[in-house]
Amino acid sequence: MTMKILIIGGTIFLGRHLAVAARERGHDIRLFNRGRSNPGLFSDITIVGDRDGGLSDALGDTGFDCVIDTCGYVPRVVRQSVEHLHNLVGIYVFVSSVSIYADLSQPGTTEEAPCGTLDDETVEDIEGGNYGPLKALCEKVLLDATPEKALTVRPGLIVGPYDPTDRFTYWPVRIKRGGEIIAPGDRDQTIQFIDARDLSEWIVRAAEDGLTGVFNATGPGEPLTAGELFETARQVTGSDASFHWLSREILENESVTPWSDMPLWIPPGHEAFGINSVDSSRARSRGLVTRPASRTIADTVAWFEAEREPDSLKAGLSKEREIEILSAAGKTFPKS
Repeated sequence: MTMKILIIGGTIFLGRHLAVAARERGHDIRLFNRGRSNPGLFSDITIVGDRDGGLSDALGDTGFDCVIDTCGYVPRVVRQSVEHLHNLVGIYVFVSSVSIYADLSQPGTTEEAPCGTLDDETVEDIEGGNYGPLKALCEKVLLDATPEKALTVRPGLIVGPYDPTDRFTYWPVRIKRGGEIIAPGDRDQTIQFIDARDLSEWIVRAAEDGLTGVFNATGPGEPLTAGELFETARQVTGSDASFHWLSREILENESVTPWSDMPLWIPPGHEAFGINSVDSSRARSRGLVTRPASRTIADTVAWFEAEREPDSLKAGLSKEREIEILSAAGKTFPKS
C-alpha cells in the first residue's frame, strides 16, 4: 500500500536516508523544512517553511498517512506540530534518543527506565545536559495529545554516510590512514551504533505496519567490541594501522575527553557508560535488522573520500595531538 508521508526535516543525514527509504518502497513523500540545508536536495517535493510558527500556514489541512518528525528538540515547537497534525495523520513518528534516560550508567537500559527531567521545563537551550530531558518533554507532548497514533523511536548513535558529526566516521577514516593509532581503554568494551539506513528502513516499515509505542533502536544485533570494530575497519580499508590501547588513566592524564576526543569511548564508571549497551530487543522483535559493521565502514569511507576534504573531520584527535599523547605514554613509533 502506498502511503503519503510527511518528513519534518529530510535533507540532513537521517532525514535524507528516510526520504530515500520511503521513495524506494514506493511511497508518496513530502518534506517540510526551512530550505537552508542542502536546498537542492529533494527540491521537487519540499514544502518550505519554519515549523516554529509556520507549519500550519504552510501545510493547511493536508492529510498524511504518516508524519516522521526528525528534528523535534523543544516541546513548545513540537506541540505546534502535534496540535496541527494529530487529526490529519494516521501515525506520528517521533525520533527521540537514548540520551533521554535519567540513568545511563549501567548496561541494559530498557524503554521502561525513567527519563531525565528539568527543574525549569521552559528552557529551550539543548546544551548543558538539557538535550535528553527536552526530548523527554517532546515525547510527552506527543503522548498526551495522541497516544494511539504515536510511534516513539529512541536511537543510539546514528552513523553512516552523510553523518555531520563524524563521531563514528573518525575511526574508519583514521584507521584507513594507517600508522600508529591511539585506541582508547579496553579492547573488549562493547560498542553500539545504528546505520542511518537501517534505522530509516525500519521506521518506514514500522509506519506501514501501523506500529505504535516506544522503542530503543540501536545495534548491532550481536555484541561488538571496540577491538572487533577496529580490526574490521583495518581489514575493510586494507590499512597497515597499529593500535595502541591506552588505559583510561593515561588518557585522562593527557586530558583526553571520552566521546569527543575519542569517539565511541565511554569508560566504566562514567555516567553514560551504559549508552553502549542499551536493550533494543523490543525493536528487534518487531523487525529491526542491522547490517554488518563492515558494510557501514566501507560505505562511510567511500562517502567521506568522495565528498569530504581529508582533514575535515569534526571529531577525534588531530594528527599532532595523537603523536603528543603517544609520546607522553612512552610509545615508540615511526616518524611521519
